[in-house]
Amino acid sequence: MSRIGKKPIVIPAGVTVEIKGDKIKVAGSKGSLEMDCISGIDVKVEDNTILVDNPTPEDRQAKALHGTARALVNNMVVGVSEGYQKKMQIFGTGYNLKEQGGKLILAVGYCHTVDLTIPNGVTVEIKTPATRGNDVPAVFTLFGIDKQVLGQFAAEVRKVRPPEPYKGKGIRYADEVVKRKVGKAFASGG
Repeated sequence: MSRIGKKPIVIPAGVTVEIKGDKIKVAGSKGSLEMDCISGIDVKVEDNTILVDNPTPEDRQAKALHGTARALVNNMVVGVSEGYQKKMQIFGTGYNLKEQGGKLILAVGYCHTVDLTIPNGVTVEIKTPATRGNDVPAVFTLFGIDKQVLGQFAAEVRKVRPPEPYKGKGIRYADEVVKRKVGKAFASGG
């Protein structure tokens, strides 16, 4: 039996949970999210908690998805009550970004800009729009209520120019550690 799946989810104040057939709808102050129930897993609302139950513990598929179903419902509850954020940085001389018309425009080398469409439910807050040398990065934060959509968009942004190991130039998460390599050492020939 899944240890994570057995833990009840406490519903915070201001959050409503509706279960209609095989759909779960969670609404809160930040917005609302909807998800299809995973087949073979029962979701019930009792008092001020959500219980995720596996009625067939001998079924391998249901056993494997028990903890996953609980985690997905918990992510929805946290998303509509508190929201999620991803802090990101861009290192590299002359690299910058701006938000314009529902698009995130990145200028990270290659003599051209990259336009990424910002998905619905995700907002971008730019703290520092341009880098200053290799020491001061451009800093921006992505906000959203859907953890999966936010994480996917952050990964797409990072994929434009992932950090390279020699100078550390590129787009990275704020808490990411880039393992640096030593460049070539030139020995004087004699």
